Amino acid sequence: MISNRAMIMPASPIRNLLPYANRAKERGIRVYHLNIGQPDVPTPKELLEGIRGFSNPVLPYGPSEGIKELRVAIADYFKRYDLEVSPEEVLITQGGSEAILFSMLLLCNPEDEILTFEPFYANYNGLAVVSGVKLIPVTTDPREDYHLPKKEKIIEKIGNRTRAILVCSPNNPTGTVYTQDEMEMLADIAQKHNLYLVSDEVYREFVFDGMKHTSALAVAPERTILVDSISKRMSACGARIGFIACKDKEMLPLLIRFAQSRLCPATIEQYGALGGFKYIDNFINVMTREYEHRRNVAIGELCKLPNVSVNNPEGAFYAMITLPIDNSEKFVVYMLERFNVDKKTVMLAPGAGFYVTPGLGTNEARIAFVLKEEDIKDAIYILGKGIEAYNKEQVRVGDV
Repeated sequence: MISNRAMIMPASPIRNLLPYANRAKERGIRVYHLNIGQPDVPTPKELLEGIRGFSNPVLPYGPSEGIKELRVAIADYFKRYDLEVSPEEVLITQGGSEAILFSMLLLCNPEDEILTFEPFYANYNGLAVVSGVKLIPVTTDPREDYHLPKKEKIIEKIGNRTRAILVCSPNNPTGTVYTQDEMEMLADIAQKHNLYLVSDEVYREFVFDGMKHTSALAVAPERTILVDSISKRMSACGARIGFIACKDKEMLPLLIRFAQSRLCPATIEQYGALGGFKYIDNFINVMTREYEHRRNVAIGELCKLPNVSVNNPEGAFYAMITLPIDNSEKFVVYMLERFNVDKKTVMLAPGAGFYVTPGLGTNEARIAFVLKEEDIKDAIYILGKGIEAYNKEQVRVGDV
C-alpha cells in the first residue's frame, strides 16, 4: 500500500534530470551545471577551520535547538542589520529546508493554505506535500521584474484556510529584491488578516546595484518566522545548517518540540557555522561583489541570444529566462542527450517546476550564475547554439 502523499510528491525540477547529466558525463561530455545553486566559490577557511577544530573524543548528541555558541553568534549577526534577536529566539535546523518544513507544520493543519508568489523555489512544492499544506499561488509578472502585484491581487487569494504568506527575498528563482514598501504591504496584510509571514532570507547579503534588503523581522517582528541557511552565504551547501528566528513566545517551545522529534542538528557542522558567523566580515563583501559581477556577465551574454528574454536580477544568483522553444524540459533533455559543442553542454532547470499554476513556465528555465566568468560565457554560448539546433530539429520533425 502506497500513500497518497507519496504518489503526489513532485520530482525536483532541479535534480530530476540529473541521470541524463550523469550519462552525458559517462560519454565524456563536460556539463555546465547552470541548473543548481551550487557555487564554485571556495568555502571560507574560517568555516572549515571551525570544523577541523572539533576535538572532542566523543561526537555526542547536541541540544535539539542547536549549540548555544552558534545561537549567540547568529543573534550577534542580526545586529548588523539592526534586528534585535536573542539567542533564545534562534533554532538551528538541518538546512533551510527543515526550517521551512517546521514552519509549515507549526502553522498549518492538513489542507490549510499558504500563499506564495510564483515562480518560487521549487522545493516549496515538495515540503508542502510532506506537511499536507496547499500552496496558493500569486503569479508575478516578468514585465515588472517579478515584483509583487497590487495589494488587492494578494488579498483576493486569501481564504478561510489561509494561515501564512511565504515570501523569499532576494528571490529564488527570479533574483527579485522586494522593496521596503512591498514588505510593509505584506506586513499590513498579515496583520489585518491574522496571518504569519514565513520569510525565506537565505540570500540576504546578495543584493546588487546599491539596493537594500528589507527583512520581514524589520516590518512584522511579532508575525514573522524567519527561515535561513548558511548554504549560500558561506558556500557550504553540504553542511546542511539552517536556522529559524522567531520572536513569538508561544511558538518557540512548539518549534523546539519539532526539533526534539529529530533529536538534534549535525554537531560538527555547527562549529563550522560558528566560525563562519564570527568572521563573516572576512569574506561576505568579496563574495557579494563576485556574484554581482557574475550576474553582469550572465545577463550580458544572455542578451546576445536571439529571442531569449531575461529580467535583470537584483539579488541572489538566479534568473528566470524565457526561451524560444516549445518545452524547456524537452530542451534540457535534448541538450544532455544529443547536443554538445566540443564535448561540452549545458544543464538548466526547467521552468514549470517553479510554478503551481498549470501551463506556466513551459518555455522558461532558471539559470544559476554560480560558475566563474569564463565558464558562464562558454555555457551561454553553447546554450545559444543548442537553441538553434533544437529548433531546426523540431522543424524537421514537423515536416515529417
